[in-house]
Amino acid sequence: MNVVPVSDLCFMLRETLEGDPRFSDVWVAGEISNLSRPSSGHIYFTLKDSDGQIRAAFFRRENARSRAVLENGGQIVAHGRVSFYEARGDIQLYVDFVHEQGAGLLNLEFERLKERLAEEGLFDESRKRPLPPFPRRVGLVTSPDGAVFHDICSILRRRWPLVEVILAPTQVQGDGAATGVCGAIAGLCAIPEVDVIILARGGGSLEDLWTFNDEQVARAIFGAKVPVISAIGHETDYTIADYVADLRAPTPSAAAELLTPDQAEMNALVRGLTQSLAVLLADQLRETRSGLERARETLQRGCPDVTAHRRRVDEQARWAAEFARRAVRGRLALLGGRYGQLHALSPLSTLARGYAVIRLAPDGPVVTSTGMVRAGELLRVSVADGEFQATVIE
Repeated sequence: MNVVPVSDLCFMLRETLEGDPRFSDVWVAGEISNLSRPSSGHIYFTLKDSDGQIRAAFFRRENARSRAVLENGGQIVAHGRVSFYEARGDIQLYVDFVHEQGAGLLNLEFERLKERLAEEGLFDESRKRPLPPFPRRVGLVTSPDGAVFHDICSILRRRWPLVEVILAPTQVQGDGAATGVCGAIAGLCAIPEVDVIILARGGGSLEDLWTFNDEQVARAIFGAKVPVISAIGHETDYTIADYVADLRAPTPSAAAELLTPDQAEMNALVRGLTQSLAVLLADQLRETRSGLERARETLQRGCPDVTAHRRRVDEQARWAAEFARRAVRGRLALLGGRYGQLHALSPLSTLARGYAVIRLAPDGPVVTSTGMVRAGELLRVSVADGEFQATVIE
């Protein structure tokens, strides 16, 4: 016989319950009774039906975002996990989401995830990014076999032929679709040139669109490096992906139109701007010409009469020229007189009249006395037109 303490048994019960995946994610429908709201903000109640009951704890952190009205006798569906509360020896349902009965299980799961992600800030408008005004490369996450891909490409070619579409083909429904969508988004984000992503799927039932209500898809959209447009189903279909995406398009075709400008409208806009620019330039040229003409007239009116000054300058120029001519003639006459004087005193003039200058050869002094020479001595004789040598005879 194996005897265990109560605490060990309680621990084994709690470990067994929490280790069983059937009790970690459970939906329970029933009637509320014994509702209690202590000052701590937690909510405690008993969830029961005709054949059983279980105690439930709805802690403040989880119930703060709940919009469900809880009151005794109310019929609800609660989501949470089952565990064992050792201190009181109770099996309890720890609730994280409550909804009034009447909605289907998928709708309840949708509302539960929506509330939780909204609280985390995944839906905040402040974090949503604007789309590029002129997209160059668009990443498209969809099935390559559906009409959605061809419809989007057709509209993009018609509206904005400059755009390039990169398809990230993936399954959009069924087992493994959520993982495929997340991988496609990650792959497109790894391409530097992709500046926006369209997440597209055609219409279908809630079950058909459930891939886009998956939490991992929501977080992949939230973590994308570029803006994401959700274009899931028809206009009335809403998924978690629509709330997380930077922009929700009512249909895949609408996503292509919302993303791209219309080339016809852009051409018309460019033509209008060109005409407006031409008119503006013409107006500016007219204003500039008018301004120049006014400035010319102003200058003409303010310009002094320079005719008298011009005559005075001309007279001064003529006087200066005459003064210069007279001064030159006087200087030339004086120069001529000086030249005559110099010529008269020049030895060359004397030589020209038949005189000579005699020096001792080869470069001796001028002979001015007979005592300076001896018989047989060599002399240099300079006359008007040159020199010659001579010898003293006696």
